[in-house]
Amino acid sequence: MTGWGRITRAWMLLLCIAGRAGAQVLPAEPIAVAGGRLTFGGDVSATIGPKDPGFFNFTDYNHSTLRMLRVDFSAAAKAGDHFSLLAEVRSENLGQVRPYALFVRIRPWTARNFDIQAGRVPPTFGAFTRRTYANDNPLIGYPLAYQYMTTMRANALAASADELLAKRSEGWALRYSVGARTFEGGVPLVSAFRWDTGVQVHAASRSGGVSGTVAVTSGTVSNPRVRDDNGRPQLAGRFEWRPVSGLVAGGSWARGPFLSRDAARAALGALDVDTSAFTQTAWGGDLEYSRDHYVLRFELVESGWRLPTVAAPALPQPLSALATSVEGRYKLRPGLYVASRVDHLGFSAITGTGRTLPWDAPVTRIEAGLGYSLQRNLLLKVAYQHNRRDGGRLEKIDNFPAAQLVFWF
Repeated sequence: MTGWGRITRAWMLLLCIAGRAGAQVLPAEPIAVAGGRLTFGGDVSATIGPKDPGFFNFTDYNHSTLRMLRVDFSAAAKAGDHFSLLAEVRSENLGQVRPYALFVRIRPWTARNFDIQAGRVPPTFGAFTRRTYANDNPLIGYPLAYQYMTTMRANALAASADELLAKRSEGWALRYSVGARTFEGGVPLVSAFRWDTGVQVHAASRSGGVSGTVAVTSGTVSNPRVRDDNGRPQLAGRFEWRPVSGLVAGGSWARGPFLSRDAARAALGALDVDTSAFTQTAWGGDLEYSRDHYVLRFELVESGWRLPTVAAPALPQPLSALATSVEGRYKLRPGLYVASRVDHLGFSAITGTGRTLPWDAPVTRIEAGLGYSLQRNLLLKVAYQHNRRDGGRLEKIDNFPAAQLVFWF
């Protein structure tokens, strides 16, 4: 069965169950056993939308967020007041089941808001990474900073500015002359589809008004890894401030070696290379304000990559990108809301032979839609998305209607 057929069948199943919502066919809460020491939960989202010829919504070469059946299953085991083990597995379009999260949480003091997490831990960077589940996202699409595949790759790179400019808009599948010679997708500024692997420490004030998180992990925010491929970790941090009820201000920072050891060797022509100079540094700032029936959010993400140059004309350092997102949601009545988001992703200019252009093609996205709760934990979303790419081989404008059913417990 094709991925499209699976999504259609999932829609039919969820709609049939929704018709019997009053009978509570589906569980409404996480399932707890062993006196609450073991808890199970799940999340299923089925999205129907048209083909995306411009690859605006792709998360890799095979998967678009507008045509996806995603199934998550999570479990948490509590061993006393100080230790917990949390795990989650995920499947997209009923393909391979992959571990999404697996970490131990240690709380040394039960009376303090302080914990240590080790393993495949939640992301430290950014605001949207804390609400990437379909039921937390008021729309169907993702902010460009967290989903759109740029022409940046960790295991391959352009030899010169000319080669990089020739690949503009081809982040969905591209091949470079240095490093891995395979066709692969590029990375977003920050990945919303893979969690970090390492150690994370979180602390908050007693009132919860001020909190902070720091982490040492493998890979970088755009390319989280389970196994390190360059021998150097990433350091990331986030700070949140809640001065008044409904207002949250946050800031994030991350820095780590981005280029793989093999790609650095290919670029420098040496076996013994220091990858610490070829980094990704990311900054983020976000604001959220909620009151009565509405929620307003703003987020900015800036990322810079430093890469070696193999041939002239040289690549400037760093290659930077800036993403901005403004989102709003308004509840019309209980169970019904409208929402919209405006995104822009821009890139720094570089100079090739006879031309100066952004190193990747800028993208703008506008999405608007509504959500209706068929029952407390069964949500129907309908959205319309406008995408525009300025430049590159795939310069175009695409508009997509889409619908999504989300069930969670």
